[in-house]
Amino acid sequence: MGTLYLIPTTLGEGNIKDVLPDSNSFIISKLKYFIVENIRTARRFIKQVNREILIDDLHFFELNEHTDLLQVSEFIKPLFDGFDVGIISEAGCPVVADPGALVVELAQKAKIKVVPLVGPSSILLSLMASGFNGQNFAFNGYLPVDGKNRIKKLKSLENRVFNENQTQIFIETPYRNNQLLQDIIKTLKPHSKLCIAAELTTENELIKTLFISDWEKQKINLNKKPAIFLIYK
Repeated sequence: MGTLYLIPTTLGEGNIKDVLPDSNSFIISKLKYFIVENIRTARRFIKQVNREILIDDLHFFELNEHTDLLQVSEFIKPLFDGFDVGIISEAGCPVVADPGALVVELAQKAKIKVVPLVGPSSILLSLMASGFNGQNFAFNGYLPVDGKNRIKKLKSLENRVFNENQTQIFIETPYRNNQLLQDIIKTLKPHSKLCIAAELTTENELIKTLFISDWEKQKINLNKKPAIFLIYK
């Protein structure tokens, strides 16, 4: 059987060698089969890794919200034929807040070797730089889109911060970042802390931790910028 490689990508524009080890390039260069969220961006990433790779010789399976889940079992067939396969996320580490988890589940059930490669994780990088509790934390993914449900969820997360001494981490679709920030400011207690980590590992990286009362005074535009939010006490 082949090996399933979980391949991290960059979190934004920048020198790929600054965030990914050379060993990743070696593995990517020998693969012919990839499971990706978006074929166009995956092809561009692979070409950045190694310009000598012949993109037209590669085979891509697209796995996203539009994929028929009944097709997913087809994606791992090359593994049974002895070919290695790579999973590539749109940004950062695959499977985390990413549909690739279904493929890994199938691979584990079939006793296929799964190898996660080293690369940037916005969750861990932001937690490291926040000053918050790194021994007890929870990643909550995306919060509800509906305003009332989102506010209810924020209050629930804040309660967990104080009751369980647990850092709460979550994300939002970039074009809704500003609205989420306003909901955080008007919902959470003034003495709660919020860390915003935006455009990590890029030239425009922003990582700032302030009390909610201090965030009210900040002028910040997060629209269409990849960002991650952390709350603590």
